[in-house]
Amino acid sequence: MTERIEQMRTLRDAKVKPHLEQYAPVWIVSEVANLNDDSLQFNVVFYHSYYGWVNRRYRFDAFNSVLYHQGQTAMSEQEALDLTQKKPYLGAETINTVDSYGG
Repeated sequence: MTERIEQMRTLRDAKVKPHLEQYAPVWIVSEVANLNDDSLQFNVVFYHSYYGWVNRRYRFDAFNSVLYHQGQTAMSEQEALDLTQKKPYLGAETINTVDSYGG
């Protein structure tokens, strides 16, 4: 069971990192594995150029290798500040969202 979750994480990382690196630094704040349908649901937090700090939910279908965006909510500066004290999933020296595509 744990081995399958690690495999799904590896597949997810290969799909997600190229997409999320434009928003780095990025923190994974929650993750739920669903072994019945080979998927991972997870939330990431990052600074978005249009919306400010956001908590965005994704679902990764490991069987089909498809990433689904499932919405986002805004976060306060204080919530984000507390989170930035932790090590990010994708690191960056500074927040630079100028080149992000805005999605």
